[in-house]
Amino acid sequence: MVDNRYATAVVIGSVLSLLAAVYLSVAVGTQHWFQYRSPAVGNGVTNSSELRNLSEEFLTGDLDEKMYSDLLFRLNGTLGLWWRCILAPANSHWYKEPEPTMVTQCVSFTLHQQFEPKYKEVGNHNSAEDLLRTYLWRCQFLLPLVSLSLVTLGALVGIFSCLCHSLAPMFVVGLLHLLAGVCSLAAVACFLAGTRLLHRATILPEGIEHSLGWSLYLALVSSPLQLMSAALLMWASGSHRRSYRRMTVYRVA
Repeated sequence: MVDNRYATAVVIGSVLSLLAAVYLSVAVGTQHWFQYRSPAVGNGVTNSSELRNLSEEFLTGDLDEKMYSDLLFRLNGTLGLWWRCILAPANSHWYKEPEPTMVTQCVSFTLHQQFEPKYKEVGNHNSAEDLLRTYLWRCQFLLPLVSLSLVTLGALVGIFSCLCHSLAPMFVVGLLHLLAGVCSLAAVACFLAGTRLLHRATILPEGIEHSLGWSLYLALVSSPLQLMSAALLMWASGSHRRSYRRMTVYRVA
């Protein structure tokens, strides 16, 4: 028999876990982790033909880190774990538009690009490899996947626990959620550290503004939700076990 308090804790922990998984999944699949704002694009300083040439280079070229970073700086770019996007003119008619319609155009990182090394001189493949930036970049996209995998594994263990009518496996579920929360927080930390190091290694154009995006905040919120879920599940399992032992001792006595 399961006490209502422990059952309520498990239900609330499960809901928090589901919210955290949804938030983290949305964060991983969107490109608004970091964003740049260029006054030249917003105020019409850059002409439309130049913008189109830059956008075509961004979409069709095999760009290294320096080239696509420069385009992100200049074209109101946004950066995610798997996507990089710019603000570019939409396909127009044969005549020249005085104020072309601006649309967001995105290119995904391939798995090979995710594992490419970073260099101390950004874009210079002859310079020494920057091991810190390389591993920060790899961790920032691997850790969220590890976190989601741990949550999925925890859900399977939780289903098994429900089928067995026992709260004992919930301690394992809570431990998996604890590790998942740490991985989510570490992914955000790696992304911020890698971005800061990139800005130190490159020269930002004058007037460029940058800020954190809502995707990063979603990933950041998912971490405390996973930790709270872990605390509730582990408390329910531990407290139910102690209560069951006391009841058993009382009945034997």
